[in-house]
Amino acid sequence: MNPNAINFYLEQAREIIGDRSQGEIDYDNAVVAYLAGGKDIKTAVRSANQEHPEEAMKPDANQWQDFAARYDYIMEHKVIMKRLGMKE
Repeated sequence: MNPNAINFYLEQAREIIGDRSQGEIDYDNAVVAYLAGGKDIKTAVRSANQEHPEEAMKPDANQWQDFAARYDYIMEHKVIMKRLGMKE
């Protein structure tokens, strides 16, 4: 694969996902794991909140669609990173 394309993708991903603390990464990983296990976004966030109360999120009713899109993106990002043989 083209290194320039990979670097461009990685820059875009950093902008979309943003800087995260280790606690935020762990929380995001928990949400992704619950989604991958078949949970819906609300259940995944509630479960991650119990697992990581210090990072707990409580979205408003109008934010759930954005949360779902964010975690769909993070799930796809993890797949891409694995295919590239890279760690976050």
